Amino acid sequence: MSMAQMPAVSEQMAALWRGAVEIIQEDELARKLTASRETGRPLRIKFGVDPTAPDIHLGHTVVLRKLRQFQDLGHQAVLIIGDYTALVGDPSGRSKTRPMLTPEEIAANAQTYIDQAAKVLDTERTEVRRNSEWFAEMSFLDVIRMTAKMTVARTLERDDFAKRYRDGEPIGVHEMLYPLMQGYDSVMVKADVELGGTEQTFNLLVGRDLQRDDGQEPQVCLTMPILPGTDGVRRMSKSLGNYIGVDEPPDEMFGKAMAIPDEGMRDMFMLTTDVTMAEIDGLLADDAHPRDAKVALARRLVEMYHSKEAADAAEAEFNRVFSRHELPSDIPETEIPASKLKDGSIWIVDLMREAGLVDSGSEARRLIAQDGVSIDGERISETNAQITIEGPVVLKVGKRRFARIKPGS
Repeated sequence: MSMAQMPAVSEQMAALWRGAVEIIQEDELARKLTASRETGRPLRIKFGVDPTAPDIHLGHTVVLRKLRQFQDLGHQAVLIIGDYTALVGDPSGRSKTRPMLTPEEIAANAQTYIDQAAKVLDTERTEVRRNSEWFAEMSFLDVIRMTAKMTVARTLERDDFAKRYRDGEPIGVHEMLYPLMQGYDSVMVKADVELGGTEQTFNLLVGRDLQRDDGQEPQVCLTMPILPGTDGVRRMSKSLGNYIGVDEPPDEMFGKAMAIPDEGMRDMFMLTTDVTMAEIDGLLADDAHPRDAKVALARRLVEMYHSKEAADAAEAEFNRVFSRHELPSDIPETEIPASKLKDGSIWIVDLMREAGLVDSGSEARRLIAQDGVSIDGERISETNAQITIEGPVVLKVGKRRFARIKPGS
């Protein structure tokens, strides 16, 4: 994109502030954007991710969408896949040491992450780098030289480290290397700007220090807020069950969006969609019906990650099941082998797992305790319940998961 095609710096700054929490330093970013327009050199915008899990949800897309915004303004996205930093585990916001993953787990997660990130980024204008490119080549002496660039006192300025130290919780020496490793990534890719969530501020600032020490112009740090989950309170997390995955089926995505509490709607619109602030204000006005805003959000998300046709079908299915209280039009079937039955019955927790409606026994027990499980419309309230399978029955888990259960041979 030429200088003539790039928006004016004031327009770029206004767009980039949408949803952002902090820009360190704002005047530096304006100066970098001005130089970029004058020279025609796109800024290099870095975002690093550790492939510690295979799937991404809307919480991850908050920063990915900001990276895409920089792309649309004519700048170069640099996506760092932290296959080496993932071996350490990011301690940001954690109260205990993260378990280490194997290289095989990291490689599998990384590919899935790249594939799913492509739903947000323009892949033709994304430079993907793995930080094993430089860390795998380091000698132990190189590591020692890198650690000499930060003091223990500076490391303990991090809120999570300071709290763990005060509470007598262990802090691994390898964890203290993490901010240095993330900062060194910025040196290696010559980042002009680094993006991250608010919990990443310390790590992003370390990158500025290391670049300055290397003779580079320090990167600008732009932080984005943590997206609340579908409960509207806690951060979106798969482990908390309050997430919307970017690879989820349209019906599931639509239904989860419809369950978001009213107080969480503004953040969802602003951080996960391109809906203008004027439109958001109109949808959330005092005289507007809350359901209309939720339908608009649900449709927009399904259209973004699937298609308009999928959004039409998901809305129709939602109305059929939740407005008219009918069963879904397409319920997956599961046969329970006779070997899994004892006197024709099966433990409810095992049944939920066999049907693929929960990922774990603990999730199954939690849903039962929350009155979220029923058989043919009859609520199951005991976690030790034995379910007799003599003929087809419909198992419902939560508000949107169904399975037609049949006895097998």
